[in-house]
Amino acid sequence: MTVRNLDAFFNPKSIAVIGASLRAGSIGEMVWSQLSRANFAGAVWPVNPKHRQLNEAVVYAGIDDLPDAPTVAVLCTPPYTWPGIVKQLGERGTRAVVIIGQAGEQEGREWTRRTLAAARPFLLRVVGPASVGVMTPAIGAVLGAPSCAVVPGGVAWVSASNALTNGVMGWANARGLGFSRVVALGDEADVDVGDILDFLASDSRTRAILMAIESVRMARKFMSAARAAARNKPVLVLRTGHDDPFDALYSAAFRRAGLVRVDSLDDLLDEIETLGVGRVAASDRA
Repeated sequence: MTVRNLDAFFNPKSIAVIGASLRAGSIGEMVWSQLSRANFAGAVWPVNPKHRQLNEAVVYAGIDDLPDAPTVAVLCTPPYTWPGIVKQLGERGTRAVVIIGQAGEQEGREWTRRTLAAARPFLLRVVGPASVGVMTPAIGAVLGAPSCAVVPGGVAWVSASNALTNGVMGWANARGLGFSRVVALGDEADVDVGDILDFLASDSRTRAILMAIESVRMARKFMSAARAAARNKPVLVLRTGHDDPFDALYSAAFRRAGLVRVDSLDDLLDEIETLGVGRVAASDRA
């Protein structure tokens, strides 16, 4: 288990958006527009050789043209570009990357494998591919393309599902509830739910953790992180797609780690209000 460089996702000093664009409906446009509205206090650098300016921001033609190494980069480019971009970012000193795009199953596995190989020598961490993003609303670090604005609060949300993440963000937004961190893990090629739990266990911004997961790839790491997190704060978990022979094993594991299992999304959302953490957190908006 390691939290190495995970702070780059949650407390970045600078952010690069690779493939930033104003083309309506493109990933680059969605990511850039969300980040532009988030009032991030640090440096924000759009990278796209096809543009010179986006809104009021100067656009850089390439990673080598950036004034400094971005703490984290958001990739909005096709899969065949990922390994080369990650290598360049690692050479500059970037510590983390969020990959928003996705590829076909067979093609995606190969490009993902090459991307992780490019990241490994630099200890560069990767969230995704196929992630809707990583968000820390209190500092305006919106590293992705959520479907709605996310306000600051004390509850962390973790899931591999983009659809579920967007749905929960919309539900919370309508009720004035905020989040400390929002993490849509996507394919979990590198950073997985165990890594994020390990980070959140001692995260001072987070008072409670909500998770929606279908499976756990590295059971020992997950159990260790889950126990640590549950000792410090409430951890609620919804297992999606739970109609399988292994569901009883998951229930036993969650119980052993001290997690509170809920049976439906409605129950998970109800528990936010029952605990009171969501509304208390929302009152602390920065």
